[in-house]
Amino acid sequence: MTQRPHRIIVIDDDAELRALIQRFLAEHGFVVRAVADGVALDAIMQREPADALVLDLMMRGEDGLAICRRLRAAGEEVPILMLTARGDPVDRIIGLEMGADDYLAKPFTPRELVARLHAILRRTGPRAAPERGQCYRFGPFRIDIGAMTLTRDGAPMVLSSREFALLAALVASAGRPLSRAQLIDRALGRDADVTDRAIDVQVTRLRKALGDDPADPAWIRTVWGVGYMLAGADRC
Repeated sequence: MTQRPHRIIVIDDDAELRALIQRFLAEHGFVVRAVADGVALDAIMQREPADALVLDLMMRGEDGLAICRRLRAAGEEVPILMLTARGDPVDRIIGLEMGADDYLAKPFTPRELVARLHAILRRTGPRAAPERGQCYRFGPFRIDIGAMTLTRDGAPMVLSSREFALLAALVASAGRPLSRAQLIDRALGRDADVTDRAIDVQVTRLRKALGDDPADPAWIRTVWGVGYMLAGADRC
């Protein structure tokens, strides 16, 4: 069966750059819609779902961070690739804290944009081949890595794609500490442009989602001088 092309929405208030990105992505097989602001994004997402968003950080009015935060607060799980003209690592960390899945600083090459989108879609898309039989329980939680689902006492929980990938890596090595470099490699891929500090941010967000006390975490423990470890988990 022929798979449908991935649908991408580009949100950027720079009309020239917006058109350039739309044209280049279309040439690489994506179905692309391009809009100038969050209002237009909301309207188009009501009509048709997207597989990923390419979202500019610096926009007039509601900026990319605000849009990202609003979407995540509403439970929207669509993968988000954040674009910014600033290369400060702080911007990257803030974007990840708001729920972005990846970050690309301007100027960038169009080929890098395509590669980043493909990487995000492989990690998050339903068309990615599931890993069978990888179901674990820890405490009140049940995680099915193949189905990319997490429940607490049977109730579904919403995580960003990066949070889920990080938790899956920790669960698969439960009881054994993983360094930040190992977590980047196992959760995001060794080519991911992610700093150790960004992993710390993701762990903080993941602990918050799980209700894990950061002062005395029951599940995701800090192993000083090494990295992080999930206390324990059993296969379903």
